[in-house]
Amino acid sequence: QVQLVESGGGLVQAGGSLRLSCAASGSISSINAMGWFRQAPGKEREYIAAITGIGTSTYYLDSVKGRFYIYRDNDKNTVYLQMNSLKSDDTAVYYCAAATGPVRFESSYAYWGQGTQVTVSS
Repeated sequence: QVQLVESGGGLVQAGGSLRLSCAASGSISSINAMGWFRQAPGKEREYIAAITGIGTSTYYLDSVKGRFYIYRDNDKNTVYLQMNSLKSDDTAVYYCAAATGPVRFESSYAYWGQGTQVTVSS
């Protein structure tokens, strides 16, 4: 089992920045990659970013490329999502997840955090 604890959400004005953190514990060795998802009210969940186990490969949803950056500190078993130039469309609950299989499949994400609210005011 893997436990994920997120932090860093909150209220920010458009154009501002936030950094989300996700600390992992438990069976860390089973994790192949870490990802971030978000879900806005009335919308489907979006797969917005991912990073492989040793951080050599990343994935970003087109709408966040150049604004969001995913990185990890393996010594702290923590993955981060740095979000810059935030827009009102970025308002959502953000979830951290841990994948045990190929990151191109959302179904690979077996473990999920509790979610953290990000609200961007215009």
